[in-house]
Amino acid sequence: MATRRLLLLRLWVVATISIVAAIAGTAWWWEKQLPGKLQQAVQEGDLEACLKYGEQLAALRWLGSGAPEEQAFCRRRQAEKLWNDGQVSAALKLQTQLVESALGNAESQRRDRDRLALWQDQLRNRALVLFRDGELGKALETLAPLTPASAPGSSALSDTLKETWNRNRLNHERIKELVEAERWWEALDHLNRLDHPWWQEQAQTQRQIVETAIAELRATEEHQQHGESGPDVISGPKLDAAVQTSLDAGNDPWDAFLSACDELGGLVIEDGPESFCRRISDGSP
Repeated sequence: MATRRLLLLRLWVVATISIVAAIAGTAWWWEKQLPGKLQQAVQEGDLEACLKYGEQLAALRWLGSGAPEEQAFCRRRQAEKLWNDGQVSAALKLQTQLVESALGNAESQRRDRDRLALWQDQLRNRALVLFRDGELGKALETLAPLTPASAPGSSALSDTLKETWNRNRLNHERIKELVEAERWWEALDHLNRLDHPWWQEQAQTQRQIVETAIAELRATEEHQQHGESGPDVISGPKLDAAVQTSLDAGNDPWDAFLSACDELGGLVIEDGPESFCRRISDGSP
């Protein structure tokens, strides 16, 4: 019985070794075939097969010999093709893998990093152009392939675009409300806060209305002051500039007018619905 068990054990060991040897032999044989298949795929321009054989060859390389240069070549060609075909996300993913794998010599690795950086910059520039043209959604879609892992700061750029857009949108809504209420100085202040070209263009109608209204107010200022004119009346560009400075400091329009008049050495005189700034002189009550 013991002899039979020993015989079976030997047979099992031999069979196991034979199977392992067969698998190893097959893998070794396939490894020897892969370089030729890889080269053929390159010559035929079959980049998908090139990548597949390159990955298989990298997996079969034993004793820590590392990934083959052929795989790097295939990845570069495939990434470039994807980029030229407009498959931006796939191209960036493949190029990022290539950079992270550090395949090739120092010069080729530098070129790989430079290409990835160039593509990322091109996407950012495209997004900014779309954003300036009023295409926020398309701008964010353009930035989407720039993941934080592959392009640090991409999320911050998207957040900045959204914040700028929403701030200008809300400001534009407020401008329309102020124009409707004929609060010209406040409307002008909000118009000057718009810092996005597209929203500035959208507000051109409101700006024309506001500037026309303010010009008319200036033209009739002496009449509105019931004959108050001459050196005692403070008005015109100097007063306007002082009012605007006070508005920029965060004051509301009436407080801004009071502050500007006081700063210029005047006193606000209220006469019915109208008010004007009169210079304080010796002997003034």
